[in-house]
Amino acid sequence: MNVQIEPTWKERLAGEFDKPYFQQLAEAVRREYASGTCYPPGRMIFNAFNLCPFDRVKVVIIGQDPYHEPGQAHGLSFSVQDGIQFPPSLQNIFKEISNDLGTQMPATGNLTRWAEQGVLLLNATLTVRAHMANSHAALGWQQFTDAAIRVLANEREHLVYMLWGGYARSKAYMIDKTKNLVLESVHPSPLSANRGGWFGQHQFSRCNAYLENNGTTAIVW
Repeated sequence: MNVQIEPTWKERLAGEFDKPYFQQLAEAVRREYASGTCYPPGRMIFNAFNLCPFDRVKVVIIGQDPYHEPGQAHGLSFSVQDGIQFPPSLQNIFKEISNDLGTQMPATGNLTRWAEQGVLLLNATLTVRAHMANSHAALGWQQFTDAAIRVLANEREHLVYMLWGGYARSKAYMIDKTKNLVLESVHPSPLSANRGGWFGQHQFSRCNAYLENNGTTAIVW
């Protein structure tokens, strides 16, 4: 795996690429992609970083791993490519945005438009085997993506971290809540959201208010 990653991220994560775990991870990913269908396409593995340079990050949304069905994953958490039906979690995200901000449901589930505004859509595990959720969870990606969260937490402040569900919320210990806004809730999946704690939290308007109060432009959700 030839690491092609945006320069500002490459500079800050350079130390990770030479560590034994990353060498083992790279070899494991190569084997997986060579032996069968995996997602996202190889050129999109680091899409979250490439579309959202380090110095432009305003918001961090942490997912668990990529969607695992054809045409969905393209390297951004919760996002699907143009023309793909919205997965249930993404439907609930859009419903809450509509309720919170009074906006219309979008025509596409492609969240590149968020990434380009400074939303880091980071999956903890960056690859997956087709039709097998969490199949690459043990390869070592989490050490790398935790390093990305730590470097943001250490070098940036006044960011908004949206931690949805128990897995994402387990990353909260790395973030200084006195210097950033941390919005925690249940996961937007129907199983969790329908039990309460997702709808009506006004996370998106709260996020924008925080950004504007700290001299940063709001996100057009």
